[in-house]
Amino acid sequence: MSRYELKPRAGNGVIKAVIGWDRPLQTFFAQVFTPTEEEPEEGEATIWLGTEPGELPSPEAAVRVVAVYAEVPLTLAADLAADMDATVGVKDGAHQAEAKKRLFGSIH
Repeated sequence: MSRYELKPRAGNGVIKAVIGWDRPLQTFFAQVFTPTEEEPEEGEATIWLGTEPGELPSPEAAVRVVAVYAEVPLTLAADLAADMDATVGVKDGAHQAEAKKRLFGSIH
């Protein structure tokens, strides 16, 4: 799994945005956090995509989710693609496979 925290754009109420690659789910993910009364500095993920297998199939799909809310480095899509490529051939461990069976009915 990879994870990059991005600097929020000014004036939109976002405190952070996160983007990355989740190898077990075979998806990229994107999160946007806004402050809450209970956690003004950490906030809560008010946007969170990439929690289902294959939901965000490309780096560009994940970048589109966060680009409105955060500054996206020009190399980020390439970095995410490299993160995915680095996991080609990596198989689920026994615990990951069992969790997938329970959650999704399959290990694929």
